[in-house]
Amino acid sequence: GLFGRHSMLPRHVQRLGRDWITHWNGSQILTLNSPVSSYMRWAGHFPPWASFPLPTPADFSANWRLPPFFGPWRQFQNNKWHLDNYTQSSCFHLPNPSMKSEGEEPLTKKRRLSGQRGTSAPEETDCSNQKEALCLSVAQNEGKRSSKKGTIKRHWEYFCQQSRTMKISENKESDQSSTESEATFDFTVMSYNILSQNLLEDNSHLYKHCRQRLLFWTYRFPNILQEIKELDADVLCLQEVQEDHYRAEIKSSLESLGYHCEYKMRTGRKPDGCAICFKTSKFSLISSNPVEFFRRDIPLLDRDNVGLVLLLQPRFRCKTSAAVCVANTHLLYNPRRGDIKLTQLAMLLAEIASVAHQKDGSFCPIIICGDFNSVPGSPLYKFIKEGKLNYEGLAIGKVSGQEQFPRGQRILSIPIWPKKLGISQNCVYEIKRQRKEENAGEKLEAAKLDNTQEIVIASEKLSSKLQHHFKLSSVYSHYFPETGIPEVTTCHSRSAVTVDYIFYSAAKDDTAAQSGAEDSFHGGLKLLGRLALVTEKDLWTVNGLPNENNSSDHLPLLAEFRLIER
Repeated sequence: GLFGRHSMLPRHVQRLGRDWITHWNGSQILTLNSPVSSYMRWAGHFPPWASFPLPTPADFSANWRLPPFFGPWRQFQNNKWHLDNYTQSSCFHLPNPSMKSEGEEPLTKKRRLSGQRGTSAPEETDCSNQKEALCLSVAQNEGKRSSKKGTIKRHWEYFCQQSRTMKISENKESDQSSTESEATFDFTVMSYNILSQNLLEDNSHLYKHCRQRLLFWTYRFPNILQEIKELDADVLCLQEVQEDHYRAEIKSSLESLGYHCEYKMRTGRKPDGCAICFKTSKFSLISSNPVEFFRRDIPLLDRDNVGLVLLLQPRFRCKTSAAVCVANTHLLYNPRRGDIKLTQLAMLLAEIASVAHQKDGSFCPIIICGDFNSVPGSPLYKFIKEGKLNYEGLAIGKVSGQEQFPRGQRILSIPIWPKKLGISQNCVYEIKRQRKEENAGEKLEAAKLDNTQEIVIASEKLSSKLQHHFKLSSVYSHYFPETGIPEVTTCHSRSAVTVDYIFYSAAKDDTAAQSGAEDSFHGGLKLLGRLALVTEKDLWTVNGLPNENNSSDHLPLLAEFRLIER
């Protein structure tokens, strides 16, 4: 409902404008208990109510039935599906593409939540663009309906421009003829913060709503593995992968599912890190490039977060030398240190630019996954999407948009990071980094190059503008188009927000991409579909995260892409 609460509001204010859900006739009917609205803006990025017409209670009295879950794409590939297995109208708007719980509302939910954030989608998000492009076809698979009580049902959303629905019912010969005109390669990518056991135990206050037995690693890992198995992505980008668990069971379990795994552990005392795993049947590894955001010689960079950048070669019968660059990161959490977050992001982007750079000067297609600890519409998010950010006068606590009333008041310095980092304001390396096996003579040469490096930065010193060279789109649109209610990717006792993303370099004809991505590189990626996200209210119907079936405090993000050859 739209008259809801914000998770930061005091408990007595949260009670205002509660929605009550009643089950009647097997359908969910939403009625409004009270038309009181808090008129709060969420995370400081929402426009006033004036820009979003308030619905009347009558709007909510329609039956509120949601599409059933039907499992991952690959299950369809394996069955010879025909068009009538899909919804007859292959293009339509989902009134509320969210999930429905089979179980009763738990006491926790009744106690601490019944409304939804009273918000409308911010103007700067992809909502309006996605609305046109979100000509979605939703596959319905009645047979695969989950019988488990209290499970969340997420469905696939397919985009109009892709010919998946047609191809499924075609035979192999016609399928080949269609690929002769344009070499294509389809693959799926998952981003998933699996919640390291160590961090769970260090932050137990976030999981007070959970039953104790659900929080043991011995309970959680089989669930996480099952989820990975069922969703069956070709590329996995995992965050919060604990090193001892990785060595003991995660790596071997994923290898037995056909993945090759690359891992980078954090550099400090926290024993978790990022992993990128890919199906060896779909890709081979060209290079693996870890990124450490800690720099002993730079006081600003005293945090131990890391990133990982892989260059992958698709395995498909084609003369092309196409490669795909996949990056994964988990940026610093601290909401007050936007200066560190932006610098970590710049370091990741510089590595991606170096890895994805092709001989002709262009970049190969890029996918960036991860937990960015920043919300949609925040300056950091906009920088990724728009390729530019003027940070003059910006308070470090406002960079990520995590706090409604930011505590970090200090203004970002110009430049944010010192010249000795060797990364320009365009987020590229200023000098080619010398290889580790260089000899002393080459080191001397590098020392000479340092002077030119300083000259380059001196001219930039007064500029408060950051830029990067990639045209990136987001797989998810962050708000449900019909209601403006936010999607959430993480939910625990303290908050429910989007902080996880899959960004990609869109091909010119990708209608799912947001505007601004049209002049992308030759070739590129077309978004074919995604596993729908959900609202905070949906998650509290299954007692939030982690719960009996979902064993992390984050949801997996999943997208299907088509690699378009130039």
